[in-house]
Amino acid sequence: MIGTVKKAPGGRSPLLKQIKAYIKRPKTALERFKLLGIPYYLILLVLVIIPMILILFYAITTPNKDDAILLTLNNFIAFFQEEGFVGVLWDSIRISGITTIVTLLIAYPLAYIICDYKLKKQALIILLVSAPMWVNMLLRTIAWKQILSTAGPLNAALGWLFGMEPINFLGTDFAVVLGMVYIFLPFMVIPIYNNLSKIDNRLIEASLDLGASRKYTFFKVTLPLSLPGVLSGVTMVLLPSATTLVVPRFLGEGRYFLIGNLIEQKFLKSGLWNYGAAISIILVVVLFIILFLTKKVDRFHKDEEDD
Repeated sequence: MIGTVKKAPGGRSPLLKQIKAYIKRPKTALERFKLLGIPYYLILLVLVIIPMILILFYAITTPNKDDAILLTLNNFIAFFQEEGFVGVLWDSIRISGITTIVTLLIAYPLAYIICDYKLKKQALIILLVSAPMWVNMLLRTIAWKQILSTAGPLNAALGWLFGMEPINFLGTDFAVVLGMVYIFLPFMVIPIYNNLSKIDNRLIEASLDLGASRKYTFFKVTLPLSLPGVLSGVTMVLLPSATTLVVPRFLGEGRYFLIGNLIEQKFLKSGLWNYGAAISIILVVVLFIILFLTKKVDRFHKDEEDD
């Protein structure tokens, strides 16, 4: 008959025997290494891919009165037609961009200085840099709210040193950016430090031996080789700072309504899941475009090295 599987004398089909033999055969080192990645792939599937598919599904659908699901792009169109929403997106990108630049300007010199110390001191300094991450973000943000308040220690110090009247820092770009820089600084320092520490010192010594100055060596050798770490840090700061909820809420004093707050409002308060999902997709697309343009810098240096 068509579709029947011939069985071997032992009662098992040749296909099953081949599968069993493949499973039991000795694995190569590469195959064993790939098997170790299975838990990671499962976590990636459950926590990243499936949620993103669900968000995309909600973004391009809408329920009607008959409980039927209709495909539509109205959720995306409504965002750009809504007065003020594009401004919210721009403010989020602006604040996250400023935060990323300031964090990079602090993190790179710090990571560069750390690499000049001995290994034991490097480990201690990296431990001190990452120690604030062990404390809940909400507690750290509230602490900064107390520091920046009119009755806080910062105003007290300014009044004692310069006789200044109390300044209300809360609700300003300074307070929001300062809070974000403090929270996300370890995410910029650590990848840059890891990349700088792996640079072969012989390359730097060779550049100096050939007559190049330390400034020229830094810009032509150290900086290009450390760009992968810089790009990793930019990614790890730009994305979360654009969507954070805690810092604008407590340090913005209600004057800052960023894209993360807008998404939270649509999901939790208004119950408009489809609209909130569309806003999330728009934000992801915009950030990925920014990251793509940022990575062009690294590709430029790669092409330069190939030449």
